[in-house]
Amino acid sequence: MKGKTLLVLRHGKSDWSTGEEDFDRPLVGRGHLGSRKMGALIRHLKLRPDVVLSSPAARARATTEAACQAMGLAAKKISWDERIYAAPTEFLLAALADCPPGAERVMLVGHNPGVEDLVAYLAEGELDIPDDGKVLPTSALAQLEVFADWSKLTRGCATLVALTRPGQVPDDLPAADDEDEDDPEEEDDSRPVPDYFYTQSAVLPYRLLDGKLQIMLIASRKATRWVIPKGVKEPELSLRDSAEKEALEEAGIRGQLDDEAIGDYDYKKWGGVCKVTVFPMAVSESVPEEEWEESHRERQWLEPKKAKRLIAEPALRKLVDTLAKKIAKGLAKER
Repeated sequence: MKGKTLLVLRHGKSDWSTGEEDFDRPLVGRGHLGSRKMGALIRHLKLRPDVVLSSPAARARATTEAACQAMGLAAKKISWDERIYAAPTEFLLAALADCPPGAERVMLVGHNPGVEDLVAYLAEGELDIPDDGKVLPTSALAQLEVFADWSKLTRGCATLVALTRPGQVPDDLPAADDEDEDDPEEEDDSRPVPDYFYTQSAVLPYRLLDGKLQIMLIASRKATRWVIPKGVKEPELSLRDSAEKEALEEAGIRGQLDDEAIGDYDYKKWGGVCKVTVFPMAVSESVPEEEWEESHRERQWLEPKKAKRLIAEPALRKLVDTLAKKIAKGLAKER
């Protein structure tokens, strides 16, 4: 008898340095990356859920949105359930009991110790505890096969199929939202995505070396194209702040962003058109390889003419020209 699938995902690593209350504590960059990787894994395994139940706490919400973005799952599939926040097993069971009876795959995103206790309660037999004592560290995923209705879950009614940590997921496993970076023709336009996915922001990184302008480009995730750091605008961030976050995560760079965008460009994806707002960034620091979350990518500094030859989007090439003129004008005023 084939059972139903329950995916239990613990939220990504959060940022304790912000001083926010527990409910409002955000993810760090590593937390976003781990969440994306688990979403890509779920998509790769063809386990995209029919229903997603998530704690509404900031770190769980960001985890859920990043994972669903990576698996190409529509936002309407997500139910934000306050019972899951800092919840004991009985509250999590109550949330699951409200799932539609016909749902074959459900994902629950929550917090420890609740999610670990839930897996231990449902899984038949004793769990093998890893050496570090953590069944579900941050961004880890439990896959269970459940042999009961969602409203009648009992102790030992499921088989634990797999426990997966983000470090076990290949870095190059493709996510639903980055396929077009390499071959736009291969994307599946039938996949529903939230409307906000089409609003994106990016940085155009630059520096002056011996008085000459250089532009930084990074390799796409499959290393077939040269791109600039960009991503979907996160709902809780401004376009500028979202671009700054992408610069650190995708390119491993920090610097000063202009307050105003230099322009924008469009590209086709998910059966629609994504608009990317671009902010110039005067790069002041490139973080070491071991601190760069996407260090599998290559990054290089190029003179503007060479950078333009490697950039695919005509409108983005024009923005390189606009930036070069702006920098040249500024240097002329200083003389």
